[in-house]
Amino acid sequence: MILHCTKRETWERVRRERYFGEKSIEVEGFIHCSSVEYMWRVAPSFEDVEDELVLLCIDTDKLEAEVRWEDGDNSGRNYPHVYGLINLDAVTAVLPYLKNKDGTWIKNDELSSIPNK
Repeated sequence: MILHCTKRETWERVRRERYFGEKSIEVEGFIHCSSVEYMWRVAPSFEDVEDELVLLCIDTDKLEAEVRWEDGDNSGRNYPHVYGLINLDAVTAVLPYLKNKDGTWIKNDELSSIPNK
């Protein structure tokens, strides 16, 4: 499973579509995602976002597009990049993006069995 963070309003707009991610593909060439283990490392990117966010839980076995695990920032860690649209039948759950008063991400109970790395 990989995670993709997006605005709730975006999810509500596309959730009945077949595919998601046209804008990311257009701008980046792929769709940024994270493993659950590394989400805490990615989460600071969303601290100042005022919009309500959700985490799309994506089953990579159901994903039609290619996933490449890449170290784009030379951190020594590989992150999943989806090179193509995300077929929404690969989204197995949509979780609220939880954060504390400081804006720090709080791991959802559904993900708590997966340790951070």
